[in-house]
Amino acid sequence: MRRLPPRALALVGIVTAVVVGVGGYVWWAARAHQAASGAAPSVASTSLESVLAGPHILFRNTLPGAQYGLVAAVPLADPTGARAFTDVACDRLYHAGDYTSCLRTVRGVATTFEADLLDSHWQSVQTWPLPGIPSRTRLSDDGTLVATTAFVTGHSYAQIGFSTETKIHGTDGTDLGDLESWTFLVDGTPFTTADRNFWGVSFIDDDTFYVSAASQSAGKTWIATGKISTRTISTLREGGECPSVSPDRSKVAYKKVQRVQDGQKVWAYAVLDVGSGTETLYPVTEGCDDQIEWLDDTTILYGMPRADEPATTDLWSLDIATPGAEPQLFIEGAWSPSVVRSGS
Repeated sequence: MRRLPPRALALVGIVTAVVVGVGGYVWWAARAHQAASGAAPSVASTSLESVLAGPHILFRNTLPGAQYGLVAAVPLADPTGARAFTDVACDRLYHAGDYTSCLRTVRGVATTFEADLLDSHWQSVQTWPLPGIPSRTRLSDDGTLVATTAFVTGHSYAQIGFSTETKIHGTDGTDLGDLESWTFLVDGTPFTTADRNFWGVSFIDDDTFYVSAASQSAGKTWIATGKISTRTISTLREGGECPSVSPDRSKVAYKKVQRVQDGQKVWAYAVLDVGSGTETLYPVTEGCDDQIEWLDDTTILYGMPRADEPATTDLWSLDIATPGAEPQLFIEGAWSPSVVRSGS
């Protein structure tokens, strides 16, 4: 029998590794979803229409039961109260203006991933494929722009040299493309290496945003700012990932390496005061790995998985204005929060 040449064998090995990696994720996700969905009866619920009529918080429900994975809502004034449920399932979500961005895994014989833009009636108005596992999504405040980040098939944050695809779309259907095709400036100098990578957009306004940037060959990550009108991304500060701008635009929160243990990065959250350039690290958030949402200008929200129940996550809050404040459990069984400060 004819033997394959070494280059062909290497290619087969790479393809096999990718297929096995994605297959492993899909198998784990499906098993976790099945276990959580059937583990307990449905959680107490209330009227969706009444909750959405006032200020509220949208999130992915991760309490065990029939509504596992569905988008849920609670009143902003009563986050621990009965939750209202949509019939929409998302892995990641965000709401602004008249739209909700929903990133999801579509399980089947061939599992795929997609972004779905939903209107105020929870009806799909745009759908486009994602190249891999959903990671981050944000909309501009007026809901005219939506950003999505997904891992390129087979990758995750746990892998060295992981790769993501981050795109910005207009909710009118305009495709602004992959950020890797934009001009990237490091300290004002064009940076053209092929391994540059971007993820975790947070919009400042309809033309500017914060984003994570990285290059494995340079061995660096940056918090950067992007400008849509010129299709440029410029580094702002070395270190830090997954930025999130406060409602008043005076601060940016992001995760940052606090220490390295057994060769693994241990993250905590930091907040940058934009005006003064002062950065404050909050070690009480050690072990985090999420993109922050702001409850208000002085309180951050973030998700954490339960150590003994990996399919269940909880939302925690931290008052960054109070010295020595400890994280507080904010919503049990929740993930990917989006604070909606006015009713529909």
